[in-house]
Amino acid sequence: MRIYDIIIIGGGASGLICAATAARRRRNVLLIDHSDALGKKISISGGGRCNFTNRNISVENYVSKDPEFCKTALCGFTPSDFISIVDRYKIKHHEKQNGQFFCDGDAAQIVTMLVSECRRARAEILLNCQIKNITKGEGFEVESSRGKFRSDALVIATGGMSVPKTGATDFGFRIAKDFGIKLVEPRPGLVPLKLSPEDRAIFSPLSGISIEAEIKYNDISFRGDILFTHRGLSGPAILNISSYWKHGEPISIDFLPGKNLFEILKANSSRKIELANLLASVVPRRFAHRFCEAFFDSRRMVQYSQKEIQNIAAKIHDFILHPSGTEGFAYAECTVGGVSTAELSPATMESKRVGGLFFIGEVIDVAGNIGGYNLQWAWSSGVAAGKTA
Repeated sequence: MRIYDIIIIGGGASGLICAATAARRRRNVLLIDHSDALGKKISISGGGRCNFTNRNISVENYVSKDPEFCKTALCGFTPSDFISIVDRYKIKHHEKQNGQFFCDGDAAQIVTMLVSECRRARAEILLNCQIKNITKGEGFEVESSRGKFRSDALVIATGGMSVPKTGATDFGFRIAKDFGIKLVEPRPGLVPLKLSPEDRAIFSPLSGISIEAEIKYNDISFRGDILFTHRGLSGPAILNISSYWKHGEPISIDFLPGKNLFEILKANSSRKIELANLLASVVPRRFAHRFCEAFFDSRRMVQYSQKEIQNIAAKIHDFILHPSGTEGFAYAECTVGGVSTAELSPATMESKRVGGLFFIGEVIDVAGNIGGYNLQWAWSSGVAAGKTA
């Protein structure tokens, strides 16, 4: 049986940075992953260019039963801290809208950087290693397909259940349950929403059309593009609201945010232009005509009463939709829920219940919005554990 100071299970974003951080402290580190490659989710993130952080990080960017939990770790390892590593490796990058940072090249550069950090610090990496059993005595004993290992500290960095094609499973949640650690029920986050058959019949002809909108759910709102699909709605604004949305509840869509459609219609109320053609001057043409076909009798503007104009404007600015569900973990970009933050130290990610047991990254009940927030949480939580374990 080989003995280590720290065993980290999971070779994704949080596991890699945790391994490098701990090994730099001259801790004897073993990183185990069941896959044949490291950082698979990193490699496909940001459309293959890796949206590796965001300049504008705050607790408001995260979904959790306790949103304040993530503050300590995020302050302990900031976006600037990660960018400094990227700069040290001379990886060219750029900042896009809303403070998002992307590689100029492909996301594999970030994976290579993190693996190099682990190698330089002399962390040992073991791939194609299946975990069979974990027990705790004086330390943690890990039985695997590649042998038995023992460590004083065990870090679970196995991620959530999103993007199962990368090898994601519920393994981390099962470990938590085995040790009596409470979970917040995991569900898909940053995921497209499906529509009812009735709504799908209305909107599926618009598949491929994108429109700027503001989505509201209770007191949460996001403004950005939404994309019509054959089965429902996607796009950044929809993906963000999906992390908060609860099944069976309605959402409101403003298809013309920042403008007053009533005033636009009223100003054109004496014209002979048809409603659909007038709407097409402020929203995509296909959307304008389809919306009129489904909900309004498109006539010349001069033929509408003021009350009818008010109703049309209200429908566009506050369209109530009842999604039938989500596209599930297969299409989700993150997992909402997971290991309860009440079970963990916010400064170290160590279990309050089981000494020496740490959870980091997506396996914890902390899920970010679109824009590099989830990767920054992986870096920050991984470093927090790596400095302590």
